[in-house]
Amino acid sequence: MERRQRVQSAEMGMGILKALGRLGGSASLTAVAAEVGESTAKVHRYMASLAQEGLVAQDPATQHYYLGREAIQIGLAALKQCDPIRLGEASLMRLREQLEVTCFISVMGNKGPTILRIEEPGLPVTINARAGSVLPLLWSATGRAFLGHLDDAHVRAQADEELARAGKEQRASLSGRNPIERLRKEVREQGCAAIRDTLLPGISAVAAPIFDYTGRVCAVLTALGATGGFDTDPTGRIASLVRREAADISAALGARVKP
Repeated sequence: MERRQRVQSAEMGMGILKALGRLGGSASLTAVAAEVGESTAKVHRYMASLAQEGLVAQDPATQHYYLGREAIQIGLAALKQCDPIRLGEASLMRLREQLEVTCFISVMGNKGPTILRIEEPGLPVTINARAGSVLPLLWSATGRAFLGHLDDAHVRAQADEELARAGKEQRASLSGRNPIERLRKEVREQGCAAIRDTLLPGISAVAAPIFDYTGRVCAVLTALGATGGFDTDPTGRIASLVRREAADISAALGARVKP
């Protein structure tokens, strides 16, 4: 019984810390109590113990509690482990097994979206994509996912250059008086980017952004395969799985992900 009580106390303490995190890192005792569904008297007792350990502190001016020095140290240690490539390995494996297509994670390099980690199915390889390959912004699903969420002058300039060099068939995949802005809006609304035969004939892909704890896109998760059996519908199975796995990686990186 005593051991169970200790476990329950630990769970309560962790619940209060998580509640403070959800409330923005600082909140009144009443707000925290409401968040965890306990009385203010009970939460106050736990706050005193957490404060003794440096996990919370109290602002003398507002009486609000906030995450303390030790909690910050724990958070900083966790941030050092926030590598989207490492945290995304399990997602890559799951997507490859469920979809039987090539899957990879890319980051934005100085020359454009760059593949860093790739998983290929047992089926014949359909495209010569390798770690280190650089992809275009406008004609790859990966590039479009980055473009939709990066407000960066260098990225925009690169997209403008690609559009200026584009052939008739590539331009036909874009529409509107301002095709780049239209594309960016579409990607944000759908939560993913999809292409069909715009990068290479017979190749289609779906890509979803991965966000870090600041809400900035730090990587992109992509599934790619032969157009004939590849569903690029943003409401379809492939897009849904890619978005879900990208959201899981984002959550592991500390991003606030919508359920």
